[in-house]
Amino acid sequence: MSVIEAQAPLHEAHRDNHTHRDVNGGWLRPAVFGAMDGLVSNLALMTGVAGGAVSSGTVAVTGLAGLAAGAFSMAAGEYTSVASQRELVQAELDVERSQLRKHPVDEMEELAALYVSRGVEPALAREVAMQLSKDPEQALEIHAREELGIDPDDLPSPAVAAVSSFGSFALGALLPVLPYLLGATALWPAVLLALLGLFACGALVARVTARGWLFSGLRQLALGGAAAAVTYGLGMLFGAAL
Repeated sequence: MSVIEAQAPLHEAHRDNHTHRDVNGGWLRPAVFGAMDGLVSNLALMTGVAGGAVSSGTVAVTGLAGLAAGAFSMAAGEYTSVASQRELVQAELDVERSQLRKHPVDEMEELAALYVSRGVEPALAREVAMQLSKDPEQALEIHAREELGIDPDDLPSPAVAAVSSFGSFALGALLPVLPYLLGATALWPAVLLALLGLFACGALVARVTARGWLFSGLRQLALGGAAAAVTYGLGMLFGAAL
């Protein structure tokens, strides 16, 4: 009987609950960052302009301009960043693929030595490395995971990152503009809606990261509120000076 066959079956509670969230996807970080950035930056921009005692129309146009400029900037930046990272990873994979082709024995011994350093007996480590090295693509995947800390089959997509960033930033930046588009002439509805949006975003992020929703929501609310207050004060200062 093999070692695997001799093992007891998984406990039901362990089998049902031992699942993990997708932490390698290319959409979560740009989506979260985009929404937060859209809310905070556009709210701060609009409050800064409003602090200069301008018309409500000017504040609304400023918010729409900030939405468009920020969304395109975020999308372009995310696409370039993720594409550059992906190209770097592909270049390193090409190096590893070349080494596996030219020096397969050395690469196998390197993998065995890695397992030995993690506590596997030398004979077993060499046997495992030998088995894994029989398939070149499998060997490349194993070396990439062990040496580079990446999964060649799960690289982030530049397009997904760009679209996620664009959409989330635009959605976040729209909240402080929305009251003006619906006829508001004062700043406070925009501030109130944006702060509620910040709290909601923080609470939603907590559902993904398993953090406390109240703490996460209040943290985002405090950061966004502080940014809006500072820029409003600067707007009043600059408006008075001009």
